[in-house]
Amino acid sequence: MNRLARGLVVAALHLTLVASLGAKLLVDRATRPRVWVQAAPYDPSLPIRGRYVSVQLQVELRGASSSGAERMPPVAVTLRAEGDRLVAEQNERQRYDPSDLHARFLRRGDQTLAVLDQPVAFFIPEHAVDPSRRPPGEQLWVEATIPRKGPPRPIRLGVSKDGGPIEPLDLD
Repeated sequence: MNRLARGLVVAALHLTLVASLGAKLLVDRATRPRVWVQAAPYDPSLPIRGRYVSVQLQVELRGASSSGAERMPPVAVTLRAEGDRLVAEQNERQRYDPSDLHARFLRRGDQTLAVLDQPVAFFIPEHAVDPSRRPPGEQLWVEATIPRKGPPRPIRLGVSKDGGPIEPLDLD
């Protein structure tokens, strides 16, 4: 086999790998549950290029008490969609595994919120205004696919004004 043929085989292998990942994500988006999750903007320090909004997703944390929330270490959780909410249930495993999803309590003003420990990134076009900067009375929401394992996968952003319905943002 000459060099050109070997190069074409390697290129075909790479294309197959990328296409299979894309197909898996599309199948998950079509078959896995989707929910709107309230987001807390998070200031990232990632060394990747491009414009993105990094947000921590708020969850309903079950199986953990919010008393002494500031001192409590993150807890391993399993995510599931329950109606139109994202629920995180505490895993009963005794050993800490850094590859698990974790949730923790966070104080924001006078509220105690349960958030996923690992923020998710939503990439935005270069010309779009930063959607995480909201005026008072507006909350940022993320529509996300909930996979069997791993963090939620953001699909689109939306805004709720004074507790009203969520309106998807047009970032194009």
